[in-house]
Amino acid sequence: MAPCDSKTITLAFTGASGAPYGLRLLECLLAADYHVYLLISSAARVVMATEHDLKLPSGPDAAKTALVKHLNCDAEKLTVCGKDDWFSPVASGSAAPKKMVVCPCSAGSVAAIAHGMSDNLIERAADVVMKERGQLLLVVRETPFSTLHLENMHKLSTMGVTIMPAAPGFYHQPKTIEDLIDFMVARVLDHLGIEQGLVPRWGYDQRVVKPES
Repeated sequence: MAPCDSKTITLAFTGASGAPYGLRLLECLLAADYHVYLLISSAARVVMATEHDLKLPSGPDAAKTALVKHLNCDAEKLTVCGKDDWFSPVASGSAAPKKMVVCPCSAGSVAAIAHGMSDNLIERAADVVMKERGQLLLVVRETPFSTLHLENMHKLSTMGVTIMPAAPGFYHQPKTIEDLIDFMVARVLDHLGIEQGLVPRWGYDQRVVKPES
């Protein structure tokens, strides 16, 4: 499958809290038969080990092996790219997937992307998607937001980037942390145009209590 095929996508994990969001999104994208180009920052590896007890080696091949084992997924659908792999398809507009999600996305990554930095492959991949007028979603995990954070997100929003704070809803009456994670992942999949049945939709499920008229 060519990198720019409609069934390919770039996914990046950065050092913000919220590693389970990214891991669950990866699992769902692979289950939807997408080929995923995965980019993992050094800080993301630390967070993943802290929040999910999953230790990902720094080498891309070893990290892929660990993820395939953890998710029990098809290894052929996953490509893990090194942070300085400038020959990766995601580094060039002629080959990169047209869709990219950064999940979770740190405030530092937001700032770098907003100002066109390309100091690592995550920043470069985001810059490529933006310049090629593709679809970029940032699942930002930070609280509270500073004025600078808000200015950076506003700047990106005016350029067509979708800003999705990792703030799950509660109308689906979550019972577990996994339910809250699925809410956010479901919203991401919706924006990507990928069918999902992770959570009930507002007004279409009896668990959503409607007010009396």
